[in-house]
Amino acid sequence: MLTGAGKIAGVVGWPIRHSLSPLLHGYWLEELDIDGAMVPLAVAREDFARIIAGLQRAGFRGVNVTVPHKEAAFALGHVCDDAAREAQAANLLIFHPDGRIEARNTDTVGLTESLREETGSLEGRTVLLLGAGGAARGAVLAMNALGAAEIRILNRHADKAATLAMALKPRVHAKIETGGLADWPAHAAKADLLVNTTSAGMKGNPPLALDLTALRKDAAVLDIVYNPLQTALLKDAAARGHKTIDGLGMLMHQAAPSFEAFFGTRPQVTPGLRACLERALDHA
Repeated sequence: MLTGAGKIAGVVGWPIRHSLSPLLHGYWLEELDIDGAMVPLAVAREDFARIIAGLQRAGFRGVNVTVPHKEAAFALGHVCDDAAREAQAANLLIFHPDGRIEARNTDTVGLTESLREETGSLEGRTVLLLGAGGAARGAVLAMNALGAAEIRILNRHADKAATLAMALKPRVHAKIETGGLADWPAHAAKADLLVNTTSAGMKGNPPLALDLTALRKDAAVLDIVYNPLQTALLKDAAARGHKTIDGLGMLMHQAAPSFEAFFGTRPQVTPGLRACLERALDHA
């Protein structure tokens, strides 16, 4: 018996062709026998608010939001959850029947659950985080939730990293330091975990130009990019003997609460789902 007949949601980004969200949600829709759809929508920055309003009027249940719209999505929310408020960014917009838009951030829980599976606690550890955008905000909160003692944020524009740190310091117990990419060697030597939250290395984008010889041999490397699954950063790290963590775990875990919001049922993250997504990436 079908449930949730005709429920439609979207995923909004620029570009959007790289997104696995339609396949991921489609897998769960078929597995759970739900009549619904997840529609990919390529939306430029300047059109974001107008398109969101149109999707509301068209009867969409809501949208997932990816690069570069997460901070703009938060600004559109009439109400928001604590994670979105703390990150000042949203990757999930839920359209309510009374016209309200609810902004949520599931990136934080997605990254937290993915890291918990791969590394367990970060108690007492030092994390080096690359980037200072919406994804970086959620990542800082995830590292803090896992007990990191120190989080060092490096960004091409050091002033943006400093602004992010200033905004988040009142919300985290971890010590936060910032710098520019030129400061990489000094910070890399002290890191237990390197996290790339930028879109560098994503399909169609140039890779990160980092000399990993500065990184401690026992440091793990996480790239939240999932297309390609093995970015140049992860390939380089693996070749040097580092433990590597791809972005697929975060993608799957952040999608589960979105699916529940759109279609009314909480799905499970399973090896079968991962295998399905890996096959799609192999043929992309």
